[in-house]
Amino acid sequence: MTAVSEPPAHDRRRPLAGLMARRPTAVALAVCLISFAVCWAAQVLLHVSMIDLRVYRAEGWTVRTGGELYAMVATEANLPATYPPFAALLFVPLTWFGEGAVRALATAANLGLLVAVVHLSLRLAGLPRRMPRAAAVCWTAAAAVWCEPVWTTLRYGQINLLLAALVLWDLTRRSGHRWAGVGIGVAAGIKLTPALFAVLLALTGVVLGVRRLRGGRPVWNPALRRAAVAALAFAATVALAALALPRDSRRFWSGTLFAADRAGHAEETANQSLRGVVARLLHTGDPGTVWAVTAAVVGAAGLAVAVGAALAGRRLPAGRAWAACSCAVTALLVSPVSWSHHWVWCVPMVIVLAGEAVRLGDRRWAAGAAVTAVLFCSFLLWAVPHTGPFRPELHQNPGQMACSALYPLLGLAFLAVAAVRTTAALRTTPRR
Repeated sequence: MTAVSEPPAHDRRRPLAGLMARRPTAVALAVCLISFAVCWAAQVLLHVSMIDLRVYRAEGWTVRTGGELYAMVATEANLPATYPPFAALLFVPLTWFGEGAVRALATAANLGLLVAVVHLSLRLAGLPRRMPRAAAVCWTAAAAVWCEPVWTTLRYGQINLLLAALVLWDLTRRSGHRWAGVGIGVAAGIKLTPALFAVLLALTGVVLGVRRLRGGRPVWNPALRRAAVAALAFAATVALAALALPRDSRRFWSGTLFAADRAGHAEETANQSLRGVVARLLHTGDPGTVWAVTAAVVGAAGLAVAVGAALAGRRLPAGRAWAACSCAVTALLVSPVSWSHHWVWCVPMVIVLAGEAVRLGDRRWAAGAAVTAVLFCSFLLWAVPHTGPFRPELHQNPGQMACSALYPLLGLAFLAVAAVRTTAALRTTPRR
């Protein structure tokens, strides 16, 4: 009688582990697709409004019909246009399809952009490869889709992932690449906040130029070149919009740009910027000078940290990633309005922290990355009263203020960690 061979005991006990060892990318891709499908189905079952996507589509219709872009309001919430006119030109294709098709296309595009953001973040952070890069991207994206900023971006049909992808794509180009800087310039043309990355590049280039000047070498350097290209790309978006929409361009750059309250009340829980925190802290809808001074101090400190990380070079592994995340956090903190879904930069932030844990083999870094990820996935900021005609955010107690300041607190903590890490790196001897 012939004996039937049996698989090894460890394969019988752990079939999934064996499959993951043999086909890690295929397993990760399957998990990612399942996670995306469940997320999409959950949003459909919850009847999410995708209200911002509807505003974008209304802007596209206004451009097509020759209406006044910054006089229109859309949806039952009477939301106005707040982005530069160049963005409205990009929204015109949304009018070529029905609303159902636009919602599906926007969701699919945002899921694809999430994968791109994860891939570019891993590339920028330069993580040691413990598994195939494609598998790492899929596993990370499968988890990231459930964090509050990404979920809310999908829920509203927002463009935050597009802006992050443009900036990260730009920062991962090699220094002499002919298109290096274009992504940042175009992102700033769509929404002004990414322009701070051009400021980061310019400051880094100036410092490098001063060093070269002292050494008797030419001042021009890749950072200055990239900043100049970003400025030219941004100027091109402004010029194109001025030619296509001269009336709307004049109105935006002469008045609408400075109307911070146009997007909503400063104290709203969704406003996760320093202005929102100060407004809730002072129980006022107009934080005024207190916010301006706070934003100026934090902005200067955040840019200093970002420039230091960029200048650290080989002394700071993942220095470019630290610089990018520090700059992004600074922009989110000092912006008059940073809605919770603007914080999709939490994905690169967690990747940078996790990268330090892998690189240094330190459990404290792993714990920090895990806590940061859990808090961004917790939806904790929505545990406080935030709806109603009486503007409950103006009457919060200290505990509620702490919950509704969750993202700014995490951002400030990240900048503090980045400052310590960067300072330590700058004090070491440069590697050859």
